[in-house]
Amino acid sequence: MQNENFSPEDSIRVIQAMIEKTKFTVADNSYYFLLWGWLVFIGCIGQFVLKVLVQYPYHYLIWNITFIGIIFSIYHGVKGRGQKKAKTYVSESLDNLWIAIVVSYILFDFAFVRFGWEGCYTFYMMLYALGCFVTGRVLKFYPLIWGAIGSWCLALISTFTPIDYNILLCGLAILISYIIPGHLLKRQYRKLDMHV
Repeated sequence: MQNENFSPEDSIRVIQAMIEKTKFTVADNSYYFLLWGWLVFIGCIGQFVLKVLVQYPYHYLIWNITFIGIIFSIYHGVKGRGQKKAKTYVSESLDNLWIAIVVSYILFDFAFVRFGWEGCYTFYMMLYALGCFVTGRVLKFYPLIWGAIGSWCLALISTFTPIDYNILLCGLAILISYIIPGHLLKRQYRKLDMHV
C-alpha cells in the first residue's frame, strides 16, 4: 500500500471524479428514469380521466401501459449489456437504492391488492421522493432534491384529500421528481459530454 503521499486534497479529487462519472452514468440511464416517469404520469392522468370524468368502472386498466415499460426496459438493458461502462462505488450504491425502491413498489402492490388501494398514492409519492432525494444529494443535483421535497409535500397533502385527487397529486409528484429533473439532467450532461 503506497498511500503515504495521498493527501486529503487527492482524496477529495478522487471522490469528485467518482461523483462526476456517476453523473454521466445516471444521465446515460436517464432513459429508464424518463420512460417510467412518463408512463406513470400518463397512467395517473389517464386513470383520473377514466375514473372521475368518464366514470368508467375499469379505470385501473390504464395501468397495463406498465407492460410497455417492462418490454422497453428489458430491450434497452439487453441492448446495452455489450457496452461496458466504468462502475464506481457511488453508481453501484445508487443502483442498489433503486433496486430496493422497485422491490418496495412491487411489495406495496401486493399489500394494496390485499388490504385496499386507499392510501397507495401517498406511499408511491414517498418512494419517489426517497429515491430522488438520495440520488440528488449524492450527485449534488438540486432539481432532483427539490423534486423530492415537492413529492414529500404532495404526499402529506394527499393525506387530506380524496383518493380521486390523490391520483392527480401522484401525477404531479412524478412530473416534478422524475420527469423534469430527468430531462434537465440528461440535457446538462449531454452538453458536458460534448465538451469533454
